[in-house]
Amino acid sequence: MVTTTTPLREQMRLALRIRNVSSRTEYIYIHMVACFAAHFRRSPDRLGRPHIEQYLLFIRDVKKVSYCWYNQCACALHFFYRYVLDRPRLVQRIPYGHRERHLPVVLSMDEILALLAAVRSLRDRVMLTVLYSAGIRLGELCRLRLEDIDSSRMLLRIRQGKGHKDRFAPLSPIALDLLRQWWRATHPKDLLFPNQFDASRPLSPATVQRAVKVAARDAGITKRVSPHTLRHSFATHLVEQGSAVRAVGVMLGHAHSRTTEIYTHVSPPQVRSPLDRIVPPTSTE
Repeated sequence: MVTTTTPLREQMRLALRIRNVSSRTEYIYIHMVACFAAHFRRSPDRLGRPHIEQYLLFIRDVKKVSYCWYNQCACALHFFYRYVLDRPRLVQRIPYGHRERHLPVVLSMDEILALLAAVRSLRDRVMLTVLYSAGIRLGELCRLRLEDIDSSRMLLRIRQGKGHKDRFAPLSPIALDLLRQWWRATHPKDLLFPNQFDASRPLSPATVQRAVKVAARDAGITKRVSPHTLRHSFATHLVEQGSAVRAVGVMLGHAHSRTTEIYTHVSPPQVRSPLDRIVPPTSTE
């Protein structure tokens, strides 16, 4: 879709920036409102509540978008009519979608070792090892800088993660050794993983995603694996090892402990089925 700069678009951009939202959120909100206007081929300031309801039903029932996409669109429209047009009554009762609850995909320890062993290049091995050993997000990995490595305290400083918050993540001695190998091989000046064509910009997230998928394929892992799978695996393995849920949440950068509690469901308690106590196991031979 071709986008053009209009006074209304710039007004929305200003309203978003005043509220200090991330550049990613700014892009998504403006894109969502532009799609809404393009659907009716009219400027959004000439559309009302019936159009909003009709469009939300369309993307849910016809386009069958995901929960996240639907709610992002609803949030964008709420923001636009409330803060840009100052017409909050139009969206006052527009509901958000109900999230489907799915447990995250988690790799076992053996699968993690197989994944890392299957990585071909030093760069990819360093990136995937840091992703798992520190439990950081994909964007946080791409933005890591030399000064973020605190080898004396064995910590990684994560700058302006989700919610514009700084935090520290654990630095594994194995990851530190690989990072030193990477530094000796490439001598990065600032960003640890700079863009191939412009060292002032971070590596594209797509490059990391591709590295994870190739490593999973070469390791013979059939689960659907992404960089975030390594973060889920990090948290789940810590919970399985007895780490406190709140401590894990702090390392992950979660604002609420209930966000971290999903990993207690991924790691079920080590109990035996009552059937095993009353019926002896039968041989399969």
